[in-house]
Amino acid sequence: MNKFKLSLLTLAMAGVSSLALAAEQQTAAPAQNPTQQQTDVAQDNTTQSITAQTTDNTAAADSVEVIRVRGFAGSLFRSLDAKRFGDTVSETISADDLGALPDVSMADALTRLPGISAVRTGGQAAEINIRGMSGGFVFSTLNGREQVSTSGKRNIEFDQYPSELINSAAVYKSPKASLIEGGVAGTVELQTASPLRNEKQHTFTVNARGMYNDRADEVPDGVDFGHRFSLSYQGKFLNDTLGFAAGYARLYQPSVATQFVGLAYNGEKDTNDDGVNEYISEGFELQHKGGEETRDGYMAALEWTPHDAFTLKADAFLSKFDKEAFARGFRVKFGGPTAALGNPVLNGSSVIGGTFNRTTTSFTRVEIVNDDNRDYDEVRSFGINADWDVSDSVNLSFDVSHSGAKSNFRNGLLWALVAEDATAATPVLDTNVSISYQLNNLNLPGVGFNQAAAFSDIDKVMVSKYGIYPYVNEDEVNAVRLDATWLLDLPVVASLEAGVRYSERRYKNDRSIFEYGSDGGFLNSQPPLRLTADMTEVVNFQGDFAAYPAYLSVDLNKALAAWFPQGIPQPVQTWGAGNPDLVEEQLADTGPNTSWSVLESGEVYEDVLAGYVMANLDTEVFGIPLSGNIGVRVVQTDQSASNLADVNGDPLRGAQNITDDSGLVNTRYAPGVLGEKYTDVLPQLNLNFGITDNAQIRFAAAKVMSRPPINRLASNTSITISDDGEISGNSSNSPFLRPFEATQYDLSYEYYLPSGAIAFALFYKDIKSFVNDFTIQQFDFAGAGYDVPLEVIDEDGIPRATFNGAFSTAVNNGEGGYIRGAELAFTKVFDSLPEMWSGLGVQGSYSYTESEVSLINDLGGAATETSFEGLSQDVLTGTVFWNYRGFDARVSARYRSPFVSSQVGIDEQITNFDSETVIDMQTSYDVNEHFKLLFQVNNLTDEPTKSYFGDKAQTGTIQFFGRQFYLGAVYTF
Repeated sequence: MNKFKLSLLTLAMAGVSSLALAAEQQTAAPAQNPTQQQTDVAQDNTTQSITAQTTDNTAAADSVEVIRVRGFAGSLFRSLDAKRFGDTVSETISADDLGALPDVSMADALTRLPGISAVRTGGQAAEINIRGMSGGFVFSTLNGREQVSTSGKRNIEFDQYPSELINSAAVYKSPKASLIEGGVAGTVELQTASPLRNEKQHTFTVNARGMYNDRADEVPDGVDFGHRFSLSYQGKFLNDTLGFAAGYARLYQPSVATQFVGLAYNGEKDTNDDGVNEYISEGFELQHKGGEETRDGYMAALEWTPHDAFTLKADAFLSKFDKEAFARGFRVKFGGPTAALGNPVLNGSSVIGGTFNRTTTSFTRVEIVNDDNRDYDEVRSFGINADWDVSDSVNLSFDVSHSGAKSNFRNGLLWALVAEDATAATPVLDTNVSISYQLNNLNLPGVGFNQAAAFSDIDKVMVSKYGIYPYVNEDEVNAVRLDATWLLDLPVVASLEAGVRYSERRYKNDRSIFEYGSDGGFLNSQPPLRLTADMTEVVNFQGDFAAYPAYLSVDLNKALAAWFPQGIPQPVQTWGAGNPDLVEEQLADTGPNTSWSVLESGEVYEDVLAGYVMANLDTEVFGIPLSGNIGVRVVQTDQSASNLADVNGDPLRGAQNITDDSGLVNTRYAPGVLGEKYTDVLPQLNLNFGITDNAQIRFAAAKVMSRPPINRLASNTSITISDDGEISGNSSNSPFLRPFEATQYDLSYEYYLPSGAIAFALFYKDIKSFVNDFTIQQFDFAGAGYDVPLEVIDEDGIPRATFNGAFSTAVNNGEGGYIRGAELAFTKVFDSLPEMWSGLGVQGSYSYTESEVSLINDLGGAATETSFEGLSQDVLTGTVFWNYRGFDARVSARYRSPFVSSQVGIDEQITNFDSETVIDMQTSYDVNEHFKLLFQVNNLTDEPTKSYFGDKAQTGTIQFFGRQFYLGAVYTF
């Protein structure tokens, strides 16, 4: 424990437990390291109620009233105290005990805070948005250390973090110089247990819940039931000088959904021969999705304080999240500009209805899909921290850490097409295809198929293609940090902090492929599979989807065993047998060109050296107490990536023989490393004016930055040519991308009521630059210098003329703009009501955000402006809770207005999401001091996710997830 004299602000932040102890022992209380103050508040297990403010330490200690409030109200009081006595604009949530947070993951828990919303993936919150900015602008730490992600981006996936293993979470909306840079939207700090701060000598908690999803019976092979289980322990030994904490949390839950998905408008057609182009969607999907998700989380902490001046703590966190999912149903391909389109219905220049008929030059078809996706994710975090009071006025803190993540996503596809006669010796594709449809805004569309009866006929459907496309990425960061604090006897500056941090981050991405057959026809060289009765099951859509035709669900394992009796070939990273740049002896007339699997694989290197200096303020201005901090952080970044430079086989330019995993040798490229260094200077200011005992005004100003997603720093330009001759390219990643930068200002007013608070905040972010993605349709590849052929030979030896498709790229856009808004939050427990109702309370917040920054999106046809990704103009949260004699109940609602985000899992399409209101409820009853029963329902109203392409008439996604019911118990002793 540190030995500094404290101002009232620091005393309050130290927590009631340490404050009361200090008041008994000495007049001048021991101080804590100011860099640790926020953490101590978040982890304190005793509710604080500070009833008066004074500059005298002894009077401050006497003014503290200790109130024991547990349950949801207790968590709110701890959050309010952390907000009140924090030195930045922040929000906090905390648990009574380790394992007590009720949410499935930290993503759900964080959405209870003002200005924070979530993007649901599979019906469950995974990515959070802060103040209208998407997850890519949210920086996250665990126990003060940078965390990497399994997503291949910067933002962590919060559903990877079990709430049962997290003691507290703080969201810093304004930064300070001592915080690690990276969060333009905000920084989320997660904290695991610190056992020596635990209130009790020993605490053991067991949490078990059964789970049921009420839509699982609509999905073939859907799983109805799941469970959650956790246990945790905290203990103090050797006269409270040694502490140990450990926890384990398991989640097993069904993942089910029934969905319609509209695909992007990537085709242009002059339907009336008048020279006016109309945009045609690629098609749509009607599918059942199901699967199982299993998450195992582990945490441990060992804390040793041999004497008051020194503390050594080691902690570890590990989470494994395995997802096995399938998608079954239809994928409809309209056939592009060469299809015959009758009776088109237009929304502007985009087709939203009509009848598509296959022609001799179009690929109009209905694919019966049986996709099988497996995602194995792991995150780990280890660290050791030493905190030493060198003297009464100097403190040193040294920290070394490792954070790693690995994701192995295997996207498996089994596609079937309709044959004229599947029993024939040489089956022929049924080319008599007619598809009618009419979108219905954000309701399910009307569709019709002339082949509908054949979709469930084993004598018509044949498996035509199997493909598997693993996406493996590894990300890790090793860091070392040294911080120093000096207590100063000065009238304005209470203490001075300085520190340095060095980190090395390495990201590696590996792509590979195996394909057999074709999704557009039956190949002679790789013939289709005849299905048998034991491989298939006829599936009918139910409920809202009951009008759509039945289809054949195919048992993947049985089908592959029949198709590949000698064993299923495994995917490899390969140039492809049809790559034109192989050495002469390997050139083949036919075969795929899969150079993208090599070109999109590579490594990213990022070394960061950061230093800061910060003065903590404690003074008065015209008789008004003023606290806060002012400082500057200087960050030097050295970023680079492996690169295969296209030298077109010229040995004088360094062309080398590059061998892939299958032994194919390419002579076109030269390996190397590209990158650059840059320095950012980030000044930051936080001021807090205590205008009365119960009211304060905060002002904050800072320059902030968020680096591009780590995978976007890779160097990869890939050109692909499809079987039908379409040329497409991608250069969306670059090691020369710079950070997103902004200057931000915060002004807030906080008034603390008896058993409650009101807070109002204004914020403004002046954006200087950001990474802008755009796609150029019908890009002139040859004119841009790319060596592309005039024709390609397909799998059947038929020559096809090549034609220009889309080229995707990204640059730093120097044109910025503002994001601004206001937040209002209110919390109140009505403890003055009669006893039965004294535990009644409400918590609510409203956030308004607007921006002049817009993005250009052409996925809906003609290019249109959309709002900044993640921005909802209106976000509301509301909770009504009640506690009486051991009975605790709450109902929570979260509303967000329309916003723009990635349509996850659909080729990362950027779409407009409709507004949504998600309602959860929980009740519990304390049978006795140690045993509690609980019942919980998530997504109480079965709120679907709905999206659209620029206009609601152009339907994107309509996805229903079902309600999740939990019944269980918690035992603590």
